[in-house]
Amino acid sequence: MTRKYFGTDGIRGTVGQPPITPDFVLRLGHAVGRVLRGAEERPTVLIGKDTRISGYVLESALESGLNSAGADVVLLGPLPTPGVAYLTRAQRASLGVVISASHNPFPDNGIKFFNAQGSKLPDAWEEAVEQAMEQPPVWADSAALGRARRLDDAAGRYIEFCKSTFDHDLTLRGLRIVVDAAHGAAYHIAPKVFHELGADVVAIGCAPDGTNINHQVGATHPEALVRAVRANRADFGIALDGDADRLQMVDAAGRLYNGDQLLYLMAADRLARGETVPGVVGTLMTNMAVEQALLQRGVQFVRAKVGDRYVLEELQQRRWLLGGEGSGHLLALDRHTTGDGLVSALQVLQACVRSGQPLAALVQDVALFPQVLLNVRLAPQQDWKTNAMLAEATRAVQGELGQDGRVLVRASGTEPLLRVMVEARDGQQANRCAQRLADAARAG
Repeated sequence: MTRKYFGTDGIRGTVGQPPITPDFVLRLGHAVGRVLRGAEERPTVLIGKDTRISGYVLESALESGLNSAGADVVLLGPLPTPGVAYLTRAQRASLGVVISASHNPFPDNGIKFFNAQGSKLPDAWEEAVEQAMEQPPVWADSAALGRARRLDDAAGRYIEFCKSTFDHDLTLRGLRIVVDAAHGAAYHIAPKVFHELGADVVAIGCAPDGTNINHQVGATHPEALVRAVRANRADFGIALDGDADRLQMVDAAGRLYNGDQLLYLMAADRLARGETVPGVVGTLMTNMAVEQALLQRGVQFVRAKVGDRYVLEELQQRRWLLGGEGSGHLLALDRHTTGDGLVSALQVLQACVRSGQPLAALVQDVALFPQVLLNVRLAPQQDWKTNAMLAEATRAVQGELGQDGRVLVRASGTEPLLRVMVEARDGQQANRCAQRLADAARAG
């Protein structure tokens, strides 16, 4: 079955346009409740959200839909996506729901789900929900309606969980850290996590107003973090995205480190401590330099489809622990069940504190290949796979690059965009080839 509404990370779109409308979300909540009721008599669903003003409307609609099907709801308020995953597991809930469009701009919003173990749900579950949405509603009678309540200390519980993933014998005392929460879900959490572990914290991007999420701050705009680290003479900078599952970091020199480099560092740190790292999972977008550096250290590397849910599926299948994406979704399954920007940052800081070495030294074996990524906006219903000009250009570019580069053309799972990526040892060649492919995509 082809999914109609769900993409690579739940359902996402522009608020006020299908499917992100109150009536659709009401139907979605009812369908989810019905699917859950098929497995248990009285399911409990946790709902968290980021700081978008649209979250209030969508939260109310989702709550009503779930209650109308006989599911109880626990409202968590603004909370990072991985925080919802953690509390779903800790509270023994049936399902966790996050209302967020993650790194997308303010006008967008979305909904994604976690199972009782705090992991993202498989395609089959999403297909079952979509099938339920096509059926007439079955409203619960008054006695069977679900109830709703708030968990007032949700943020505090998640803060303690994050701190518990940091080595109890280590401290961040003596370090100045700039924390950028992208005016998003971690605005009231991230500064406290690092402060309570001993750091001198400078907070930016921690003043949400309902409309400024991800605006010129956070993991998608790390320039603000670089400037703040330099201005405050900080030792580290940490940038999260709107729902705090992505991470970018900056060192004292103002150098930016992406998810690919941080993933290698996490694996290398474990090797340095004598732990076994049988393999690491990246994606089709992971830089070739990471793959080569890991292979040189005897660590197998496997590429999954783009999307942290597919990285997770590959890790679970292989029973490995470490995986991630260059965008900053990083998974350490012995620390958390899903990608967590705060937990990942603590793993990196832990490696630096324990070794006494700066970030640059810990990733010196990874010299990233230049990678050019261009976004081409697709017209409605445009099928890029039938574009003969693009297919011909792709074959020509792959032939030109040979073993010294890669080409990846794929549709975004969250936006109406075609993503064109070219990676090569020569940056000018990568840029030239990417432009050639983008022009072919537009012409078709």
